[in-house]
Amino acid sequence: MWRWRDETEPGLVVKIEFLADLDDVADRSTVSFDGCASLGAVNLRGTGFAARDWTLHTISSKVDGRTARVQLRVATLAAYLLAKTHAAQNRNLPKDWYDIAFVLLHNDHGGPLEAARLTVDRFGSDLVAATETALGELSSNFADEVAQGSVAYATTMVGLHPELDFDVLSNDAVVAVAIFVDALKLDGPA
Repeated sequence: MWRWRDETEPGLVVKIEFLADLDDVADRSTVSFDGCASLGAVNLRGTGFAARDWTLHTISSKVDGRTARVQLRVATLAAYLLAKTHAAQNRNLPKDWYDIAFVLLHNDHGGPLEAARLTVDRFGSDLVAATETALGELSSNFADEVAQGSVAYATTMVGLHPELDFDVLSNDAVVAVAIFVDALKLDGPA
């Protein structure tokens, strides 16, 4: 009811997941909407960051020979990283740890330090109360080059690019996450 998949054209698969971040509903439970028999959302802590900080992007495609355009709300870098950190904490999937490290290392804003600055600028005081546990989990999963997150990042990257060095990739992930979390200054000003 909260995860939809459609294959309207051969080779085109559209997946949509409807998420909510409600304080008065248990985490990971399904939320039903009044008057809807087949539409709902899963309540996932942290996903509310993406709803609070987004930009509009126009996407174009050819449909029946005509160009169709749609505007979509897309989470900003800061919102994505916080929402993904909560998803990683809740699901503990290698893909989530890989995604975080990849985005910290390869974002268009200049890397993990700039990602942290954008996050603090946008969410400031909300960071400690809403993310302290999730960020602690993030740090633990990238504590060293053999931690789950570091290995997930390096394994995926080597699978995509066999010429890259596993140890270098794993250590890059450790450093990126450490820079990001440290720059958030969760303990307040020094």
